[in-house]
Amino acid sequence: MNRRRMTMVARVTKTLGVLAAAAALALSVPSSAYAAQGILNINGQDYENPSGCYGVDWFPTSITNNTDAIAEVHSGPDCTGSVEWLVYPGETYQTETAQSVFIL
Repeated sequence: MNRRRMTMVARVTKTLGVLAAAAALALSVPSSAYAAQGILNINGQDYENPSGCYGVDWFPTSITNNTDAIAEVHSGPDCTGSVEWLVYPGETYQTETAQSVFIL
């Protein structure tokens, strides 16, 4: 095998190795479209395997988190404003000021 051909084979082998490593990494990283497992209850309304932001429609508000994720209680609509409270799995939180809930 001449030197030029050996260099070409080495480049192809290196490129294939990089591609294989990238593919393995992509398959091992969990998807960003994660949904919590369980039920998030906001003012008596159950959300099964919730994901994302939920608006609060009346006050006072009761949030019961029976999921495997943390729920962020936000002071503003559409999960804006400051985080008022974190509701951990198995906890219930009562509020008169929150306007939305985001499930992590």
